[in-house]
Amino acid sequence: MYIVVEGEDPGYNIYVNGRVIARYESAIEKLALHCGVKPLLEFFSADENSMALLIQEGGGNPDLLKRLPPPQWYRPEEGLRTLEALIAALEADPHQFGSEGPEVLSELHEYQTVLRKAAERGHRWHLAVSWR
Repeated sequence: MYIVVEGEDPGYNIYVNGRVIARYESAIEKLALHCGVKPLLEFFSADENSMALLIQEGGGNPDLLKRLPPPQWYRPEEGLRTLEALIAALEADPHQFGSEGPEVLSELHEYQTVLRKAAERGHRWHLAVSWR
């Protein structure tokens, strides 16, 4: 799972390594709901570029591109509320995700850094998924 920022080049690094978060998405969703915030996957949207990449990686049907709805964009502040709640919950109990808890926390901090930059610059965002 990775962050897509609206526009061609936001002027800052948006790379996040979301592999551990993707692996624990179900547990992270439960934690978000327990914390009373929107789960990360609710910020998912597929734009034409990310779907084309997903299909190229073997993760989808090329016919999906023909029926793809317009991408949904979110205000960074919405995602930051979720991230801050998840980070606080994990910092309070870092072993919720077993030995990979620190890695989950690290990736959540990476997401938080990108969304803070997006908020400072007024950029909207969404999550996308890579097959690999």
